[in-house]
Amino acid sequence: MIKYFIYCRKSSEDEERQILSIEAQLAELREFAKQNNLFVVKEYYESKTAKEPGREVFNFMMSEIEKGNASGILAWNPDRLARNSIDGGRIIYLVDTEKITSLKFPTFWFEPTPQGKFMLSVAFGQAKYYTDNLRENILRGIRQKIRRGELSAKAPLGYFNEPRLRTIEPDKKTFNKVKEVLRAFATGEYTLTKIQSKMFSLGLVGKDGKLPHLSTIQKILTNPFYYGHFRYRGEIHQGSHKPMISKKLFDQIQEALILNGKPRKNHAPKNFQFLNFAVCGECGYSITAERHIKKSGLKFIYYRCTHKSKTQNCSQARFLREEVLTEQVKENCQKVSLPDDWREKYLAKVGEWKKENSQSSNLFAQNLKTELSAIKIKIDRLMRLS
Repeated sequence: MIKYFIYCRKSSEDEERQILSIEAQLAELREFAKQNNLFVVKEYYESKTAKEPGREVFNFMMSEIEKGNASGILAWNPDRLARNSIDGGRIIYLVDTEKITSLKFPTFWFEPTPQGKFMLSVAFGQAKYYTDNLRENILRGIRQKIRRGELSAKAPLGYFNEPRLRTIEPDKKTFNKVKEVLRAFATGEYTLTKIQSKMFSLGLVGKDGKLPHLSTIQKILTNPFYYGHFRYRGEIHQGSHKPMISKKLFDQIQEALILNGKPRKNHAPKNFQFLNFAVCGECGYSITAERHIKKSGLKFIYYRCTHKSKTQNCSQARFLREEVLTEQVKENCQKVSLPDDWREKYLAKVGEWKKENSQSSNLFAQNLKTELSAIKIKIDRLMRLS
């Protein structure tokens, strides 16, 4: 007797519809199995799309078939099993190798014959074609909405998605509150944490009812949707929705965001003369520098090995005064000399470099003057027209 697995699938993300659809499939398939005296050993079901491979429940069921725990599958339609070429090909291959000896569908006839396998591959191909065609239609609809200036996404805070017209409209409850927040931040008197508190006081909270996250606030402050545009795939498009603020105010918000959005510590440069200049002669790791100020006010700079080697112990633990290191560098430099006949060649080459730099600088300055003159002419023309 052939052992069957029942497989049900629903790809909708709506949880209630998923449950009802799977329940309906199970009821129909159980009745079909009873009428045709099919021996069902297990039922599998999942809520996941089949347009791409990677369904956990489906893959587990197929591995059980490969182990020989069943040799038949009962499903509502072939498109419940596969909508992609990999899963469809896997099923057909198991039919070819007789791991699957029977496939039953209430809405589709199949027999493991050459004609039956051909018709099954056609059914899988039609399911894939439907998915691909549906995707193209959706993308075409999105592109058309963008041409009309409509954002095909979830409305940002202050707006809501109008289900009947499928547009984005101002939310009467939050529109003016968000507008007040944007105007306040544009003054430059608010940091992100301060504007976070202001939003909370206005009732603009996160999903958990607590303070909105700083990352969420930053997305609001940088969203071009509020001045009448929207961003789609990295490009800015003109929107047809009602803007909340002007472009000028949006630019002021961006300036305030740079100044007050995320203050950073200003680290003064150390200005160590020989930092990143040499490495330790014993372990080969870089040297570091420290500045020490005595009680008398005298400043001293010391250099030492960083001791970053984990495989060998470096004995260079002492600090070296900058004055001593300077003398050592001088001594080593004096040991290096160039032949006299090289001197004139090097000086000639340096002269060529200076001449090239001077010519390029002059050419650059001349181009700037030409561009400046052209701009002045355009400004004069505009002034005459006004």
